[in-house]
Amino acid sequence: MATFLLEVGTEELPANFVDEALTQWRSRIPQSLTEHYLTPEEIEFYGTPRRLAVLIWGLPDRQPDQEEEVKGPPAQAAFKDGQPTKAAIGFAQKQGVEVSALEIRPTEKGEFVFVRKTIVGQPTTEILKTLIPQWITGLEGKRFMRWAEGDLRFPRPIRWLVTLLDSEVLPLELVNASQSCRSDRHSQGHRVLHPQPITIPHAEEYVKTLDAACVQVNVDKRQALIEQQVKTAASELGGVAVINPDLLREVTNLVEYPTAVVGKFDAEFLELPSEVIVTEMESHQRYFPVLKQANSDELLPYFITASNGDPAKSEIIAAGNERVIRARLSDGKFFFDADRATPLEGFLPKLETVTFQESLGSVRAKVDRIVQIAQQIATQLQIKQPQDIQRAALLCKADLVTQMVGEFPELQGVMGQKYALTSGESAAVANAIFEHYLPRGAGDRLPETLPGQIVGLADRLDTLVSIFGLGMVPSGSSDPFALRRAATAIVNILWSADLPLNLEAVLQQVTSDFAQAFAKVIKPSLAELQQQLREFFLQRIRTLLQDDRQIDYDLVNAVLGENDPEYTERALVNPIDVRDRALFLQAIRNDGRLATIYETVNRASRLAAQGDLDTEQLDPTKVVKPNLFQKSSEQAFYDALGQLHQQMQGQQDYQKLVAALSQIAPTVSQFFDGAESVLVMDPDPDIKRNRLNLLGVLRNHARLLADFGAIVKS
Repeated sequence: MATFLLEVGTEELPANFVDEALTQWRSRIPQSLTEHYLTPEEIEFYGTPRRLAVLIWGLPDRQPDQEEEVKGPPAQAAFKDGQPTKAAIGFAQKQGVEVSALEIRPTEKGEFVFVRKTIVGQPTTEILKTLIPQWITGLEGKRFMRWAEGDLRFPRPIRWLVTLLDSEVLPLELVNASQSCRSDRHSQGHRVLHPQPITIPHAEEYVKTLDAACVQVNVDKRQALIEQQVKTAASELGGVAVINPDLLREVTNLVEYPTAVVGKFDAEFLELPSEVIVTEMESHQRYFPVLKQANSDELLPYFITASNGDPAKSEIIAAGNERVIRARLSDGKFFFDADRATPLEGFLPKLETVTFQESLGSVRAKVDRIVQIAQQIATQLQIKQPQDIQRAALLCKADLVTQMVGEFPELQGVMGQKYALTSGESAAVANAIFEHYLPRGAGDRLPETLPGQIVGLADRLDTLVSIFGLGMVPSGSSDPFALRRAATAIVNILWSADLPLNLEAVLQQVTSDFAQAFAKVIKPSLAELQQQLREFFLQRIRTLLQDDRQIDYDLVNAVLGENDPEYTERALVNPIDVRDRALFLQAIRNDGRLATIYETVNRASRLAAQGDLDTEQLDPTKVVKPNLFQKSSEQAFYDALGQLHQQMQGQQDYQKLVAALSQIAPTVSQFFDGAESVLVMDPDPDIKRNRLNLLGVLRNHARLLADFGAIVKS
């Protein structure tokens, strides 16, 4: 068994590509080895800004021999009068065997010629020579480049290759037009701390050799080292480091031998909002801010960076970083002071110069639509004092044209909140301006105040209706306006706040307003637009229930209905109810209560489908005639339905409904299978319809909870 090392040495790679490449290799390399019948004991993956590497332990010297069975021509064509024909001889020659090795076997299509042959395994070295170029050139990512005159593409030029099988170099050459890169055992250490080339004597000594050359090739160990150094440095300053996980990972892939370096900035800059300072540090400089204490937004005038330079020069490195952050914060202070000279409302006219979408006009026009939709939502929710909502809707995009947000787009909403307060707006309005952007992405928090929730809903509804109205429906992975995220956010906001919004009514109103205002550019008809949005929201609800709430797929089908417009409309009319019913169904499946009513309700529903009873009819006295009863079980069923109707009248208590259905189940069983059971499909049409109506009323009560026909028996 051998150990194999591949190291691809490059100029400094983009930080995000290191993880992307290693993720692809973790999937592809084991798969390609398996496809070639090579099963290693272990595979380790390494990466730094200047290299990608894989270390494969326990590789066999060669492939195992494989037994292969090949089907040939029909026996009738291969042999005639017991003698091989040209077909048999040609097949044998092609497979490299004697004619005597051919076997005749019966198949479903008659007798055919077969041959069993042994394929001798190739040496591992030969297979690796084929696979390695595929591993390298098969990597995918953004912004690949070409260099020299060749067509070889990679994020950065490849400068060296190490291919060691134990201690022997596996000869390999990457050709790039007039340039080529030949494999060897020579690698490169740290640019500053070990600038001279290094020699790797054996594949197993890779990590040790690179470590001696001041390169920590293990990504996770390098990240843990940075995190610990940053935390220790912050603690020595009497504070707590703000360690953003994404920033930590990015910094990890920007350095090979990290050293935490502490820098300081003037305390006067602490007058800036902490969000500005943190954004300056994290997004632009890759620095870690320092808080006075955990769970606080009060910063200390320090920052920590992970240097890739000489630890002995840390003071010089810190001084350079301090000059940079001083300049950046000075710009930030200038923007902040200049923006505050104008009330937030004063920026509204500038929004007319910013295009939301070519056919939809300016952001200022979008704001007017947001104000209108927010008013419609507030009216439907019967909010008595919507002034804060209207004001927040009017100002929610004003900060987009401030100098600060122009420099730092990620601060939109944050600066709107700050500037609203300095402009004398109420805290409710300021908070809503910030919150209407929430959630900004998966896992982000949701708006907590009613104005923030309603303005956030209005903003996203306008975007969805407008973009869908232009016929720009998301397809595949293409979703440039993040419409899926917008619809998901709308559902999550409604669910988190338990807002009793009739989404169907809002969609009808907003789409009608859009069709009237943009009659010249709307692509689908109004009916088509509304149907597209219904289906889009239903898919988001389905995904959230199954993936986020872990509801079984059949129970989701049962509350959303499969090709049942009643359930579709109900889900959008009352999104809170569809969530509650799905969660309740999952709960009663888990505790066994669903099983106690499933057979009864499902059997009744299947038979009731053969009748013509309206699915909204819940009162048995209006559709069932007791004078047509022939068995006592019919009267008992009728009486039980009457009690069920009385119990549930005017209530939407699913716990009570399931308890009542469980109570009626034995009575229904007697109706079907007891001593006084009946034939539902009686030859007399009146009796048959009467019995189907009994079952239909039971089905209709169960339909208040779900379509039991969509539920799969556990």
